[in-house]
Amino acid sequence: MIYSEVRESRFRVTSVTRNTSNYVIFMGSPLDNSNKVFSAKTLISIMSKKTNLPVEPAIGQHWMVKDKYTISDFDNNGYIYKQLTYEDPVFAVCTLPETGEQFIKFIAYEKAFKGIGTVKARELWEYYDKEIYAMLSRNYAEDKVSLSKMLSDTSIEALYEGFKKYSNLKYANWMSQKQIPSNVQQSLLKFHGDKSIKEIQRDPFKLMSFGMSFKAVSELAKSHFNVVNDDERRLSAAIEEALRASLGNGNTFSSQNELKPIVRRLLGCMELTKKAFQVGFSKSQYIIHPEHGTYHQSATLIMEGVITKRFKKLASFGDTFDESFTKSSRQAIDELPYPLVGKQQEAVVNALAFKIACITGGAGTGKTTVLRTVLRAMHFVGYTIHAIALSGRAAMRMHESIGFATCTIAAFLRKEEINDDGKHIVVIDEASMVDIPTMYRIVTHIHPNVRILFVGDPNQLPPIGPGKVLADVVSSGTIMNTTLDIVKRQEASTGVPEYSAQIRDGIVPKNLSFGNIIFHETPEDEISAKCVELYSQSPKDSRVIGATYKTTYGGIDEINSLAQAENNPDGQMLTIKHEGEMQFVRIKLGDPVLFTKNNYDIGVQNGSLGEVTSTEHVGDKFGVVKLDTGDEVELDLDLFNSIKLGYAISLHKAQGSQFHRIIISLKSGRIVDRSWLYTAITRAETEVHIVGKKSDFINITQHESNANKRSSFLGELLSGQNVKDLT
Repeated sequence: MIYSEVRESRFRVTSVTRNTSNYVIFMGSPLDNSNKVFSAKTLISIMSKKTNLPVEPAIGQHWMVKDKYTISDFDNNGYIYKQLTYEDPVFAVCTLPETGEQFIKFIAYEKAFKGIGTVKARELWEYYDKEIYAMLSRNYAEDKVSLSKMLSDTSIEALYEGFKKYSNLKYANWMSQKQIPSNVQQSLLKFHGDKSIKEIQRDPFKLMSFGMSFKAVSELAKSHFNVVNDDERRLSAAIEEALRASLGNGNTFSSQNELKPIVRRLLGCMELTKKAFQVGFSKSQYIIHPEHGTYHQSATLIMEGVITKRFKKLASFGDTFDESFTKSSRQAIDELPYPLVGKQQEAVVNALAFKIACITGGAGTGKTTVLRTVLRAMHFVGYTIHAIALSGRAAMRMHESIGFATCTIAAFLRKEEINDDGKHIVVIDEASMVDIPTMYRIVTHIHPNVRILFVGDPNQLPPIGPGKVLADVVSSGTIMNTTLDIVKRQEASTGVPEYSAQIRDGIVPKNLSFGNIIFHETPEDEISAKCVELYSQSPKDSRVIGATYKTTYGGIDEINSLAQAENNPDGQMLTIKHEGEMQFVRIKLGDPVLFTKNNYDIGVQNGSLGEVTSTEHVGDKFGVVKLDTGDEVELDLDLFNSIKLGYAISLHKAQGSQFHRIIISLKSGRIVDRSWLYTAITRAETEVHIVGKKSDFINITQHESNANKRSSFLGELLSGQNVKDLT
């Protein structure tokens, strides 16, 4: 029988059955209050992300966990065991052994203490008792001299090095007692180390920067640190939370009318709200625009200012087209199998002539052809090309298109900074997805004279983070931009170019079904079923695009579940085995899957798609996925926790890719707007099916995109308006 409740369990670790870079499964025997094993036929099992634990589990450790759990019986060589399983427990602490026998087993079994076996561990405890912990913590030279009486220099070093991994236990356990989540502890300790507790005591609201909500920290500050309601730290935190909420909506600045209700809701009264704004201003948390009266978060405004200065510096070089580019561009154009049209030729020249430039245009207008030509010309004259994109899949597609090495922006920022002002160019593909913080990190990662080339469509989905860099750059008119407007990719007979252009411009097509675009009028509660019906007509060529995962009707999760039941009802399920127990998961042999995290070592990016081609267990691997690139990857526990069913995917995962046949689950909501619909349609190469209500379609098309409602200051800064007032 399986049931769930909240329970506290203490146990000694007896095995670590799975240990990957991100995930771990470990088991142990339950302990009573005197730290003695009280049941040989009960096991405690923990399945957890490593980021949720204060230290990496090892045999011999003592742990205490508290959360909901499941209980099950399993047979091991004729013995029936009960197993209590906790998945990602909210409370988990590790404690150092308190008795001699526990210490001996801990030292002898823990791999970190290399070369120290049971005999030496027993000698240490018998001689020093619990004082050994204090010795290892302070690392005094005289202690090492004392230890040398029974250990070699190598073993002493191993003892101290091994103990380092447990040096944060007292801090982590202290925070756990204050009910600070384990993942917050990890982030805090990584940043502040042994000063973490002092930082929390000085200002508990620092925990908000590491993932805790204002409400949770406010309760913690009041109950554990005696912070009163009008404490300036609390008031300042409320302003920070309000500004952060505005950034979460994509804005880089806000009005007081937007911020005040948020602050009042957090603090509970108008008197504290007024005081909070005074505190925030005195602490320079925001800057007020003298003319507009808008509130600019200081850090974001600084980033916008730095980006503006970098862009303007590059633009100040003007036209640098010379004889070398004339020759190299001709050579690159001659390699093409077909001639470039007027705008495409203009785009090539402009991208070569200006140190900062944009190549923009709708789907299929030839942006990739122009980019490939520009980069070939750059290559011929000796430029080092740094081609980057936000998502792994977009970077992969760019590589396939241009023939040069590419990487994600995150990977680029992990590389050494470009301090050379010589021949370097940074190309940002799918630039509409880049937000202000990301752009700031890019420009501060490269020499001020390094060329920048943006490629993208400013009418597509805006970034998830604050700002709209590409749209602001284009609208400012201060950066060279060439807009391609003749469709080259899709055949005109598909109807995709004309149809998507009307959506982009807010025009409802006279015929909702046109060319290879078919609109399916469908009641809300039948959207998922209709999407699956259409998918099942041509599974190999199709992909369903949705907005959100958890939506009741038309949600990605629901469509995936129905599509699997319809198209792969009898597929062999993936299983994970450990300690004689078999766990079944919802993904089956033959299912399409989507990877949600980057793993460059094996060629998997966030957004990679593939199909499960094996569910066979080989060692610690339990399946194989064949990627749509043709490569195969073996699934382990780490990879498994980064895949989902891929019959239906979100538009953000699809952006930067094209599919032969697209099925759009259309339903009005916060995310779905004109730019969302436009972007979804342009993911199709030849055929589009739109499933939903006509009234929703019309409403979405006619209303302005959310991106255009974003409050972003970069465009104003680039155009030179009010720059001195704020920067």
